[in-house]
Amino acid sequence: MHTRSDYPEDDWLALSGLQHFAFCRRQWALIHIEQQWQDNYLTTAGSLEHNRAHDYGESETRGNLLIMRDLRVFSRRLGITGACDVVEFRQSDVGVPLRGRDGTWIPYPVEYKHGASKQTDADRLQLCAEAMCLEEMLACTIPEGALFYQQTKHRERVCLDNALRNQIVTMTSEMHELFSRGHTPKAKPSKSCMACSLRDICLPKLAKTRSARQFIEEAIHEESAIEKKDCI
Repeated sequence: MHTRSDYPEDDWLALSGLQHFAFCRRQWALIHIEQQWQDNYLTTAGSLEHNRAHDYGESETRGNLLIMRDLRVFSRRLGITGACDVVEFRQSDVGVPLRGRDGTWIPYPVEYKHGASKQTDADRLQLCAEAMCLEEMLACTIPEGALFYQQTKHRERVCLDNALRNQIVTMTSEMHELFSRGHTPKAKPSKSCMACSLRDICLPKLAKTRSARQFIEEAIHEESAIEKKDCI
């Protein structure tokens, strides 16, 4: 069982990797362990759409609403660090103090995503991890956040429940274990591979072929069977 002091800063992993890990463990390892990357039209479109959200200079105040972009966050307990696209702080008597700001504020993370809402929890897990980092840094509780999808221009509210939080604890622990071993999991081909920008690097189709060891073992077995048959 890890404690909050288990992960020194040198061992922190990229928070954004949680989305990669949820999508495909091999994809995560290729990017974060082997340092391989290749853009496709989906990743390029997503990067362009993130430009404004990830501009700290675009942070602004609207009455009792403080909008902070590209806010750097971390969690010693989970051993992750990254940046939130947007965190909205609404002034409230039941909020938390912020350095350099009068009053107290309630944080509300908003993550910007390309496309439309997805059936998988990958986006929701990343958002929840950001909230868990903010909770640790600000000593508060964040029950909800939102995902804004560029295709639909719709903000999806996300309940940051225990199911998501437990998944993150389990996933970050596995990520640290794989990273410490420098281990890249084998490919598990699925329909998702078609949209992956690393498909030509991963070569998932090779996962269905026999390894050299399997080929040699099968060849030896066949040869032995033939020799036994000849001796009869």
